Amino acid sequence: MVKQTLKEKIRQRRWQMLVHSCLYYEMDESIVADHTWQRWADELARLQDENPKECEIHFYDKEFKGWTGSSGYDLPLRDSRVWTRAQYILRLHQEKNCVQADENSVEYTGNLEDFM
Repeated sequence: MVKQTLKEKIRQRRWQMLVHSCLYYEMDESIVADHTWQRWADELARLQDENPKECEIHFYDKEFKGWTGSSGYDLPLRDSRVWTRAQYILRLHQEKNCVQADENSVEYTGNLEDFM
């Protein structure tokens, strides 16, 4: 397990909110359970509320200012970085669920959260 700084955790959770909201609202895909998304959202909202100075990380600072974690609908889901990352995560998810059992296939055994 890798120890994260507070800023790294905030960045990770912001990515998760952006990517999984993009998957849900823009691509009509859902690869994490609603309660998992909400747990991440609640954690991010709490971290930002409790540590306002640590939220200045030059990573969607304006978009997450005052964010409550109630929805990802109003986040910049069509931003090219978000869209590209969402497509990548979706592709990983699809490949993971369609593994061929032969000598030419490689099974991904990590967690999608590792890529966020």
